[in-house]
Amino acid sequence: MVQVELIPDLSHCIETVAKREYQNLARNYFQAGKGDTEFEERVELLRSFLESADFRKLRKESEEYLLKGQNIKFILYPEDGQTKYKLVHF
Repeated sequence: MVQVELIPDLSHCIETVAKREYQNLARNYFQAGKGDTEFEERVELLRSFLESADFRKLRKESEEYLLKGQNIKFILYPEDGQTKYKLVHF
C-alpha cells in the first residue's frame, strides 16, 4: 500500500509540508517521465489530501503535540477511494 509521511514542526505547518512535498514529487515525476505507478499514486494521494483536508483542524491537532516538544508525523494512505491520514507522535 502506498503511503506518504509528512513531518511538520513549529516552523512549518502540515499544509506547508504537504505543499512542498507535492511540488517536489510533481517536479521529479515530470523530470523522470511517466510510467512509475507508485510515484503516480503518491502524487495523487498528496493532491487529494491538499484538496480535501481541513488544515485548520490539522494545525490545531498537531500544535498540541509540537508545543509539548513531541515530534509528530502524518501518514497519508488511500482507503475506499479516499485519502485518509493518521497522526503519530513520538
